[in-house]
Amino acid sequence: MAENKFSGPEAEARCVPMSRLQAVLSGKWKILILWYVAFYKVQRFGALLRRLDGITQSTLTRQLRELEADGFLRRTVYPEVPPRVEYTLTGLGESFLPVLQQMLAWSEVHLCPGYVNPYGPAPE
Repeated sequence: MAENKFSGPEAEARCVPMSRLQAVLSGKWKILILWYVAFYKVQRFGALLRRLDGITQSTLTRQLRELEADGFLRRTVYPEVPPRVEYTLTGLGESFLPVLQQMLAWSEVHLCPGYVNPYGPAPE
């Protein structure tokens, strides 16, 4: 096979960071989960379940656990009856906000021209 800019060790090395990001964000709901936690600052499990129309409880649990394991979310359990669980962004999750904001801006221009976000401006 002929060498080109997409083959060889240099190309593989350049793709490692993107592959890692893709692995972290894989899953239909993770970007929306991060967005809602960023927008509302704190989100409880039930609120996320209501906001993410069509997600199952087991899928939400799995995606939250993965985001927590990857260091994007912090899970806080309060010893109450019934138990209260809240999710917030970690420092790593907060550092990802500019990427989410750029994704929103790009999609508003290229995928949804004329769309007015009913929730107001992007989280900062």
